[in-house]
Amino acid sequence: AFVHALSSAAVAVAVTRGCSRGELERCGCDRKVRGVSPEGFQWSGCSDNLSYGVAFSQTFVDEPERLKGTSSGRPLMNIHNNEAGRKAILHNMQVECKCHGVSGSCELRTCWKVMPPFRRVGAVLKERFDGATEVRLTRIGSRAALLPKDPDVKPPAARDLVYLATSPDFCRLDPENGILGTAGRRCNGTSRLAPDSCELLCCGPGFRSGRAEVVQRCSCKFSWCCSVQCQQCRNTVLIHTCRE
Repeated sequence: AFVHALSSAAVAVAVTRGCSRGELERCGCDRKVRGVSPEGFQWSGCSDNLSYGVAFSQTFVDEPERLKGTSSGRPLMNIHNNEAGRKAILHNMQVECKCHGVSGSCELRTCWKVMPPFRRVGAVLKERFDGATEVRLTRIGSRAALLPKDPDVKPPAARDLVYLATSPDFCRLDPENGILGTAGRRCNGTSRLAPDSCELLCCGPGFRSGRAEVVQRCSCKFSWCCSVQCQQCRNTVLIHTCRE
């Protein structure tokens, strides 16, 4: 769910930025944002043409799913999550302004719309992912639809992420599904914030530390011309691995 939403949003963002920079022939700035806003500033400048980026994303990302047939659950789920990714941009658009006047005064303020930083889009989708709704395929008349598996849960909105089956437990070894688990995996035991930190990778069981002798290249010298010659050194290092 999260990957589909993020990928769909990324396509929309990339195309929209290309429009604003004049890199694409068929689009430019959003010319529909004009006039005076209710807040009293003048719409001007180059507003991001998100509508074109969204339309391109719908064609490029959604069409392969539609070709699979929307009578099955997975294409419907993917299309829904694709749209949720685009909504995350639309509902977080920002306004940037510039003042015009003598000696730094702001006699006239012109503003334009810009997309949020993509990190912000990712953070919004991560929140949606944490609260994603498990759904099931059902039929309403002749139309296939996704409804919550739990009847007490309200139907997901267009901005919500949905899933048909829970993700497998990637922490445990599952050869049948190609999951290697985390037991024995080397990790970084010195930094909690690193992406390879033991706290993140080891899924809770913790980790063990031990010293091991490793062979490393050392005393490297540049030899004319053109190679690097090194010696082999044995060093004892501290290694951290995830527990079972």
